[in-house]
Amino acid sequence: MDTIEILKDCGAFLEGHFLLSSGRHSGGYCQCAQLLRYPDRAAEVLAPVAQAVKGLYASKICGPAMGGIIVAYELARQLGCEAIFTERKDNIMCLRRGFTVGQGERILISEDVVTTGKSTMETVKVLEELGAVIVGVACIADRRAADCALTLPVFPAVKLNIESYEPDDCPLCREGRMPVVKPGSRGR
Repeated sequence: MDTIEILKDCGAFLEGHFLLSSGRHSGGYCQCAQLLRYPDRAAEVLAPVAQAVKGLYASKICGPAMGGIIVAYELARQLGCEAIFTERKDNIMCLRRGFTVGQGERILISEDVVTTGKSTMETVKVLEELGAVIVGVACIADRRAADCALTLPVFPAVKLNIESYEPDDCPLCREGRMPVVKPGSRGR
């Protein structure tokens, strides 16, 4: 079974009318939490990603909370390294809970889905300010648009090309057949 079939089988790939954290609308959404509730399926989906990043020699995998935490854990398990995460405190991304990074330490960022790169770049900033070297981004689904500012190499399990629309230019809104749903975790 290929990655997209696994995502659909787990209920992680959704089709409908969605409000994204960017404020845009979309007809598709990847809810990776539905995949991550099945450890064996998550391990299967992330195995090719672990193989692809093995040569980066990261000593730690860092996932931004919430979506990147379990991905970091599973990749670190497969690669035999440490998993840590960043989280927001007072709406600012930071490294807490006694997690540390060393000067020059090679760290791979993990995400469930990369769309705008916002939480990824917040995590990069935190870790680089502590002296780390960010070697790339690993994720389950890469749904970046062509204008995404993320310049790090991205290693996805699957690349999703799902169109998104400004709310006042959304064909799904014009059709009026389905209400818009906000499935993500970031407030809007």
